[in-house]
Amino acid sequence: MSLAAGSKLGPYEILASIGAGGMGEVYRARDTKLKRDVALKVLPAVFANDPDRMARFQREAEVLASLNHPNIAHLYGIEERALVMELVEGETLKGPLPVETALNYARQIADALEYAHERGVIHRDLKPANVMITPEGVVKVLDFGLAKAIDDPGAPSAGRLNDPSNSPTLTLGATRAGMILGTAAYMSPEQATGRTADRRADIWSFGVLLYEMVTGRQLFTGGSTGEVLASVIKEQPDLSPAPAQVRRLLKSCLEKDRKNRLQAIGDWRLALDVGQVSDLPSQAGGLRHWLSWAVAAGLLLALAAVSFLHFRETTAVFPSGRFDVALPQQSVGQSFSLSPDGRTLAFTSDQGGPDRVWVRPLDSIESRPLPGTDGATYPFWSPDNANLGFFAQGKLKKIALAGGPAQTLCDAPTPRGGAWNRDGVIIFGNLTGSLLRVSDEGGAPAPITKLASSGNQESHRYPEFILGSKRFLFTYFNGPPDTAGIYAGSIDGAPLVRILPDISRAVYVPAAGGSRTGHLLFLREDTLMALPFDADRLRATGAVVPLAEELSLAANTGFGAFSASENGVLLYRSGGVSRDLNLAWLDRQGKQLAAVVSEPQELAYPALSPDGKRAAYTIRSSSEVADIWLHDLERGAPTRFTFGVGYSFSPVWSPDGNIVFVRRPRATTYDVYKEPANGTGKEELLLHGGSNATPSDISPDGKLLVYSETEEKTKNDLWLLPLQGEHKPEKYLDSPFDELYAQFSPIGKWMAYASDESGQFQVYVQPIPATGEKHQISGMGGQRPRWRRDGKELFYVAADGKLMAVPVTITGTKFDSGVPQPLGGQPLAGGPRDFGYQPSADGQKFLALVRAEGKAAAPWPVTVWMNWQAGLKK
Repeated sequence: MSLAAGSKLGPYEILASIGAGGMGEVYRARDTKLKRDVALKVLPAVFANDPDRMARFQREAEVLASLNHPNIAHLYGIEERALVMELVEGETLKGPLPVETALNYARQIADALEYAHERGVIHRDLKPANVMITPEGVVKVLDFGLAKAIDDPGAPSAGRLNDPSNSPTLTLGATRAGMILGTAAYMSPEQATGRTADRRADIWSFGVLLYEMVTGRQLFTGGSTGEVLASVIKEQPDLSPAPAQVRRLLKSCLEKDRKNRLQAIGDWRLALDVGQVSDLPSQAGGLRHWLSWAVAAGLLLALAAVSFLHFRETTAVFPSGRFDVALPQQSVGQSFSLSPDGRTLAFTSDQGGPDRVWVRPLDSIESRPLPGTDGATYPFWSPDNANLGFFAQGKLKKIALAGGPAQTLCDAPTPRGGAWNRDGVIIFGNLTGSLLRVSDEGGAPAPITKLASSGNQESHRYPEFILGSKRFLFTYFNGPPDTAGIYAGSIDGAPLVRILPDISRAVYVPAAGGSRTGHLLFLREDTLMALPFDADRLRATGAVVPLAEELSLAANTGFGAFSASENGVLLYRSGGVSRDLNLAWLDRQGKQLAAVVSEPQELAYPALSPDGKRAAYTIRSSSEVADIWLHDLERGAPTRFTFGVGYSFSPVWSPDGNIVFVRRPRATTYDVYKEPANGTGKEELLLHGGSNATPSDISPDGKLLVYSETEEKTKNDLWLLPLQGEHKPEKYLDSPFDELYAQFSPIGKWMAYASDESGQFQVYVQPIPATGEKHQISGMGGQRPRWRRDGKELFYVAADGKLMAVPVTITGTKFDSGVPQPLGGQPLAGGPRDFGYQPSADGQKFLALVRAEGKAAAPWPVTVWMNWQAGLKK
């Protein structure tokens, strides 16, 4: 079937013929409906008279059309006998190429093959003619799986079989015994001998292709196709012309016995020469990112350990070692989760917008966000590594890594972690109450645990399944005495077992490397601990061992910044949101004027006194201990203000010289106190606050305290607490969204605050009391608003961490604001409910937390520890 330029096939107008191949004529065509150019591959005429074969082809093509990968040319659909395909501009693959370029292309080809193999699709006809290189250097693999889809049951003519220069695609019914399928010089020995092809056939072709890329020579040659096939079947190829760093990889791919061949294309880097790994580019389309030898060696180590899971039947023991990976700076303090196979890290970050789920393979320096995950918290993996669960907009959701929209499973208004087992059960916790279970297909959640008492603040949180089974671990928060800690439960309702008294998420890792002892990982204070543990009997079998010190928290209290896979990969993040900080005066351009606290510490919650002569701030000494300090800004003298047990934070100055603050004596108890700043009086309890009760400001007349508090159904709301009389709080703002960082205007008639009602935190101003009148101040995201003392400016921190200034005019009951203007300097430090700065009375300088010298530019690292059990102290 030949088509002339200008003719039509359905809605496609033929523009020109662009080639022919074993699978038919190929045309450039215009899709007149979608207004785009496509490639039309017109199939051989034999198809038209074979309804059964066309029906089978339709089914195969539907599978192929589901492939969605940047290195695979997409199959859009079928029109009569024509395949409608993505039109790829560029050149077919040719050699010889520089080693770094060849490895760049090889990585992209391998990524495409791995993606398809994981979905049960095999190419079967990988050759240079089916690999296009775009002008941007992006590889596109063509005709993916079409050899199987077309599957010609007839035999080619003898003339074609005897012409090796034609490099014919042999499609002789590969699904039937005794037939061959593929292209002679690139097909695997099993294809050449008529055996059924699996993904290892593609790995063979990948090796042949790589050899040709680095040498410019065809590996298997002959005077006829029969001779080429004989060479493929019998001859051991000479790999000496290939560069030394790829020979081991080539040998691994070109084992004639497929049992001895590289078993998964994703492990191709394992066979590269370690000393040459720095030649391996990190992403498609470029040579602009390079890995240092140390990091690259670490990645090889990572992949080695990852392959242990893939080959569970092997007994290989890989060396123990550590290396760091850097996440975006905005990921500090957020949650992360390692996939069960140890290959991929999922984490939340507000890099470039609202919090989203991002994923990063451990063998890459590139991270990518998952569309449709705005507002995400607590990501967790499905047992097959193909999906992620997460929470957003008060819902439990799931999303496939391969693409597609997120699916809502059920309500989860105030989530506190989730877990997914191999039976399709998801369990999750909330701010208060017991753990809930729901099917991974959705439905109404049902309780799966029972609280020890009916206390309002009790909760079961942070579930983790033990080896994907019916048993799980969780954390009991704020229960009666002797009940809090780490527990084990079961979805079949077996009695709960208390394992440890520590308030921490716990993860179980099975035995590895010939050991018979698994370990329970948890956080004690700020140290990551490993407890030898019998998962069958749910009891310790040895003494606890420290693994890493000074770990930070992630997402919430008790949710330690660590994650582990079953195959010996451990990730953890040291430090915290406020680690290595100084307190300093900055001008409006961000230039440091003077240091207030110059020794790097874990500082937080800076607040200026009304007269501007003193500052209050929090110094954290451990994950559960912090105190408030006062600093005389004129004399440079710090004094300790609180001496109580627990975590004291968020100081707020009142006009009459008192300081209001929060003390958290245990994980979920928030008590609000008032105490004279001069130390002459006793502290007064104002409020037994609810979860995360955090004061943020006092009205100019000293009568009202505004604070935020987390509730089960309405998330973070704003409350007003009278500082005189009965101290009975009343709600100021109550919505299904988060409202935080409230600040009274200097005249006390307006309230500035941050809300995520738009899907991203923005700064708003409302009257006091709230009447429904609302003014949005920020445009591209903002939090942490602060007023200038005369009320003529409002400052806030933008989504990129930079300080913004907005002119404000207040006339009677009328409020107007101008256009936000960026101020200079680096992104400001700070954290959840921590403003991190306060302007002077005239707004010309700012008391701010600043990162210590050398700490500002680098994103916070996550340490990867491979085969960590082998590195335990004996």
